[in-house]
Amino acid sequence: MNQFMERAVELAAENVRNGGEPFGAVLVKNDKQVAEGVNELHKRFDITAHAEILAMRKAQKMMHSHMLQGYTMYASGEPCPMCLTAMYFSGIDTIYYCNSSEDAVEAGLGKTKDIYEELQKSKSERQIEMVHMPLRDGQEDPMQLWKARS
Repeated sequence: MNQFMERAVELAAENVRNGGEPFGAVLVKNDKQVAEGVNELHKRFDITAHAEILAMRKAQKMMHSHMLQGYTMYASGEPCPMCLTAMYFSGIDTIYYCNSSEDAVEAGLGKTKDIYEELQKSKSERQIEMVHMPLRDGQEDPMQLWKARS
């Protein structure tokens, strides 16, 4: 285990002692720590306030960019689907984690595993109903505007 993972685990343990969940994250580029975060759902009342997301937000704000190619994420726990998706969108290269989704289930934090399983289902089989609503005739299409601009 390297210093960055040790820090992520230390952050997670400290967060539990402070009333939060056992998740910490450290974002690294060129072997230097750029940002860190812990789950702050209990402080922010924000379901997206996960350790990895908060670390990414700090780095993106510092860099004035949403792209994080060349960065590595060290997370105390296996990233949830939301965090993993954000890392894909941002271009993060590598993710290291300690505790697995199965470890989280054993600790009473089973949402991540459940959501990964839910995403394997077809849209019609998911718990949340998804309804496609096509644009109305004559309505401006934002995707076509984007395509024309690009």
